[in-house]
Amino acid sequence: MDRYAIGVDIGTTSTKAILFDRNGTALKKAFEGYTILSPKPLFREMNPDTIADAVIHTIRKVMEDVPPDEVQLVSFSAMMHSLLAVDGNGRPLTNCMIWADGRSTAYARTFGESGEGLAIYQRTGTPCHPMSPLYKLMWLRDYQQEIFQKAAKFISIKEYLFYKFCGNYLVDASVASATGLYNLFTGNWDTEVLQLLGLKASRFSEVVSTTFRLPAVHGEMLAAMGLDAHTAFIAGGSDGCLANLGSGAVTNGTAAVTIGTSGAVRVCFDKPVTDSRGRVFCYVLSEDKYIVGGPINNGGIVYQWFRNTFGQEEQAHAESVGLKSYAYLDRYIEETPPGSHDLLFLPFLMGERAPYWNADMRGAFVGVTDAHTKKDFTRACIESVCYAINSVFQIVASLVGEIGQVHVDGGFTKNAECVHILCDVLNADLSVFENTESACFGAVILGWKSLGVISSLETRFDAADTVDTYQPREQNRACYDRLFHLYTQAVEGLLPVFEGFAKK
Repeated sequence: MDRYAIGVDIGTTSTKAILFDRNGTALKKAFEGYTILSPKPLFREMNPDTIADAVIHTIRKVMEDVPPDEVQLVSFSAMMHSLLAVDGNGRPLTNCMIWADGRSTAYARTFGESGEGLAIYQRTGTPCHPMSPLYKLMWLRDYQQEIFQKAAKFISIKEYLFYKFCGNYLVDASVASATGLYNLFTGNWDTEVLQLLGLKASRFSEVVSTTFRLPAVHGEMLAAMGLDAHTAFIAGGSDGCLANLGSGAVTNGTAAVTIGTSGAVRVCFDKPVTDSRGRVFCYVLSEDKYIVGGPINNGGIVYQWFRNTFGQEEQAHAESVGLKSYAYLDRYIEETPPGSHDLLFLPFLMGERAPYWNADMRGAFVGVTDAHTKKDFTRACIESVCYAINSVFQIVASLVGEIGQVHVDGGFTKNAECVHILCDVLNADLSVFENTESACFGAVILGWKSLGVISSLETRFDAADTVDTYQPREQNRACYDRLFHLYTQAVEGLLPVFEGFAKK
C-alpha cells in the first residue's frame, strides 16, 4: 500500500506531525504545545520527556483512521542547538537546554574576543554564540561538574527520542553540524574541540546521514503511535535545512528567505563553506548539500512593536470598522515613497544574531527631522527588516556566488508592498510560497530519497507551486542601494554606543 508519509517537526514551542500523500499534499495535521522552562535568568529549558510524549501523541493523532500498512515512513525535523546529558541507562540528568538558553554567554564572548571561537567556527560552521552546544558544555563542565563527569552521553532532543525508539544513540549530520563540535570538512566530531572540552568521541552519538534508516523501533513505541513494524523511521535533519528542502530551495544559487517573528536567509551549496569573519552559519543537509545562511532576531516583531507602541489609534480604528489591526498602517507603507524620506531604523529590538552576533545591539531611528511623519516611521520599520535580511544575503552571496532565485515565506508575505520592498532591497526576483509545512515536508523528502521513491532531492512536487512572483522595480534601485550603504554605516558607527548602553 504505502500511500502516505509522516513528517514530524520538533520545534521550540510545539511539535507538529503532518500526513502527506505522494504528491506532497498535506492531508492531516496534529500539534502539541509545551512550555519553555526558565528556572533562573538566562536559563531556557524543556522537559525532554514532555517533548518525546508530544512526538508520540501527534503521530498517533494523524494516524487516526489511517491503516498502519499505508504509512511508508516517518521522518524527523528538529530544532537546532539543543543539549541534554543522560546517564548510562539513557535517563536525563538535565533538562534539555534549547537554542535560546543564554547561560554560556560569557564563554561565547571570551572565545569570540580571543579569536579561538572564530577558528572553531571555520571548522564547524556554527557561529560563536551561546546558542551553540559547545559553549553550553563548557558551562556544564565548570558549573555542574558532577553531572558533567557522570553523563554517559551529551545529546540533542532528537537523539533522546531515537534512543527511546530503538535503544541506539544516533545523530544525523544536519543536527550534529549545528553543535560547534562537528567538523564539516572531515565529517567527524572535531578532535581539537573534544580535547578542549576534555571529552572523548564516545561521549557523543554516532553520526549518520540524514537519509539513514533507524534500526527496528521497539514494539511498544510503535503501538503507542499506531504504526507497525513495516514503517521506516528516517533520521531526517534540522529544521532550517529542511525548510529549504521543503520549499524547493535546494539548488546552487537558490535562496530561501523566511520572515515571521524573526527571519532567516538560507542558500544551498554543494560543499561546506565558512566566512572569514564568522558572520554566517554552514550546516549539513545531505552528503552533497550544505545550507549557508544566517538568522536575524527582528522580523515581524518590529512591525508588531511599532503598532503596539505608536499605532494604537490606527489599530483601534481599523478593528472598530471590521478591518485587520494593521490595515491603516499598511496603507501608510503603500502611501510613503521608497526610502521613507531618508529615514532609517536600526531594528535591533532584541539584539541581533547574523551577521553581528551581538546581544547588546539596540534599536534606533537615524536621520529624523521635523518633516518626518508617522507614515515615514511606519515604512522605515519595514525597510529596516529588509536591510537586515540584505546584510545576511550579501555575505552569503559573496561566499556561494550569484543568487538567481529567492523563495520567500512567512507572515511578512501577507502584505504585497512589504514583499516588493524586500524584492527592491535585495535586487532579486522573488517567488512567494506557502511553506507552513516546509520543515515537515523536507523531512518526508529525505525519507523518500532514503527509500528510493525519488532519485534526487531536487525533485519538484505539485503541492509546492509558487503563489506569486515579484521583480525589482528599477526606479527604486538607486534609492535602496544608497540607503542600505548608509544603514550599514549607521550600524557600524553605533556599535560602541550599544556597548555603552549594555554596561551598567
